[in-house]
Amino acid sequence: MSDSDLIKLYSGQILQLAASIPHLGRLAEPSGSAKKRSPLCGSTVTVDLVMQDGRVAAFAQDVKACALGQASAAILGGVVLGRSLAELETARDALAAMLKDGGPVPAAPFDGYQVLLPARDYKNRHASILLALEATCAAAAG
Repeated sequence: MSDSDLIKLYSGQILQLAASIPHLGRLAEPSGSAKKRSPLCGSTVTVDLVMQDGRVAAFAQDVKACALGQASAAILGGVVLGRSLAELETARDALAAMLKDGGPVPAAPFDGYQVLLPARDYKNRHASILLALEATCAAAAG
């Protein structure tokens, strides 16, 4: 990866998201928890949540990831409250398709993932980008 490729990939918007991740930490009494790790880069995301009436009522995430994984967690953290497991799974699958298959950006309210479109060309970063949604889906599924 050249220096200009890195600069393109780590845009100011991605770095700004990475620096402002909502809902950092852990919940004292979650109804579901999950930890996901990318074996390629070692990034990890641990999610605690409380599901109430089939929707995320409380959410916390512990993010130890690269800037792209952090940006993904920030995007998710901004829209996760009130979402159902089905909505989260649809967003996860759409994000995976966007990265791996050239699919469209996930539908609103998950359309903030458009900022990660340049990461399509960097397959070794896909797993880190997907961690937050994968951990959230696993925690919500219980």
